[in-house]
Amino acid sequence: MYKKIVRPILFWCDPETAHLIVFYLLKLFSFLPFIPPLIRKKYCLNDPKLTQKILGLTFKNPVGLAAGFDKNATLYNELANFGFGFIEIGTVTPKAQSGNPKKRLFRLVKDRAIINRMGFNNNGLDEAIKQLKKNKHKAIIGGNIGKNTTTKPENYTQDYVQCFQELHPYVDYFSINISCPNVSSHKKLQEINYLKELLLTLQKINHQFAKPRPILLKISPDLTPQQLDEIIRLISETSIDGVIACNTSTTRENLQTPISTLEKIGNGGLSGKPIKDRSTEIIRYLAKKSQKSFVIIGVGGIHSEQDALEKLQAGADLIQIYTGFIYEGAGLVKRINKKLREVW
Repeated sequence: MYKKIVRPILFWCDPETAHLIVFYLLKLFSFLPFIPPLIRKKYCLNDPKLTQKILGLTFKNPVGLAAGFDKNATLYNELANFGFGFIEIGTVTPKAQSGNPKKRLFRLVKDRAIINRMGFNNNGLDEAIKQLKKNKHKAIIGGNIGKNTTTKPENYTQDYVQCFQELHPYVDYFSINISCPNVSSHKKLQEINYLKELLLTLQKINHQFAKPRPILLKISPDLTPQQLDEIIRLISETSIDGVIACNTSTTRENLQTPISTLEKIGNGGLSGKPIKDRSTEIIRYLAKKSQKSFVIIGVGGIHSEQDALEKLQAGADLIQIYTGFIYEGAGLVKRINKKLREVW
């Protein structure tokens, strides 16, 4: 039904408009008392075999929704009804910001991919906290945090610290977003010495809380082996809990979409099927080179049960979907969990 009816209707719309329509409809249907139980019955798969105890947290299953879908934490309770084991909200910045000019979200249907240059558009930290206070605890919640676009380099740390401190009571883990290709003035965040300083600062604050939160670094799929080795050392030196591999890519290699179309689209981060293999390669490299000394959440191009298995077999502890959720529909979560139940 999704691929034959729902997706064609949504894909007829501008991608950002379609996203808003989905949000509106899910919110609307959630007010009808009989709808959420029906959604849970259709899409949730509850089985002890799927339970994962990782990062000091208990995940009812290893399939999560990546950051970017529920930027403002407005729909995570409703999205949990579709069977996700965890949902990552954000990217959240201290102040609300509109992001990059529209049009900024593009489908590459032939490639089952998306290009976005949203630019951390979100309603800000205060609004996210307001929404997170409504948490019904249906799934683990991650907080993806970043800096405001207008923040000067000398104040980057202050932005991350503010988000970290104020979100701390409301999320179960943190994802530190330093690898988004759609935010200007990001150069300093790629410097390994600055990253070490930032993560050590966050760790110091983290341990001032009665219950420290796991911290993961979201990395780019465009990193070289040398840069990945630096990430491994960085994790060891800062004692953070792991990485999310990977963010969107700036590459445009091996796409079926015509070059002329890509040139019209312009800059942006590529997600979906085209980055599947690169993401898996990075997971495998990090897991092997580090001797699995930290947690890896695998994300990038998961559109099927086999794609999910590949990530987990490469060394991922948990997985996230985003573009696959849009192209394959909500049933993808249950299909992955069914497959994992069979093989585990």
